[in-house]
Amino acid sequence: MRLILASQSPRRREVLKLMGLDFEVIVSNVEENAPENLSPEKLVCALALQKAQAVYLMHPEDCVIGADTIVFIDEKVIGKPADDMDAKRILNLLQGRTHEVYTGLAVLSSTGRDVQAERTKVVFAPMSQEEIDWYVSTGEPGDKAGAYGVQGLGSLFVEKVEGNYFNVIGMPVPLLYKMLNGAGIKVLNG
Repeated sequence: MRLILASQSPRRREVLKLMGLDFEVIVSNVEENAPENLSPEKLVCALALQKAQAVYLMHPEDCVIGADTIVFIDEKVIGKPADDMDAKRILNLLQGRTHEVYTGLAVLSSTGRDVQAERTKVVFAPMSQEEIDWYVSTGEPGDKAGAYGVQGLGSLFVEKVEGNYFNVIGMPVPLLYKMLNGAGIKVLNG
């Protein structure tokens, strides 16, 4: 049984490599389509499941991991910015405040289906417009939920993380470890 990551995120790949996992990447290319008015937990779970199912249907003999991450603030879901202007708008919203990051994980295998979510609070430092403009100009915010990368230059502005750090990157390691064990994937070899 192969382990397949149904995500194009280079950060998720890095985390799985840090875990010592042998895996392949098959991007789902599914059109994200979640019902309206879902809680943040249910939203990320639904989207992670859609991604995993699209790949699992083609590879039912394997174990497939799907994931989705959002930022949540002011009762609003914040995904990836559409462009630089949107990234600046998002960073203006987050700066000097606390927000929540939710990641949904779906692990599908012949042993069944496990879908769960993790929540982490992030305290962002106040940012000047010059800092926001500079950060957006680096290109880092472009492909990240909430328009920042906690593991990169965005770390300059993250004052505090309450909860699992890897969840903010998009792959909550302890939760994934438990889910993979439940699917019969041995993470600890030796």
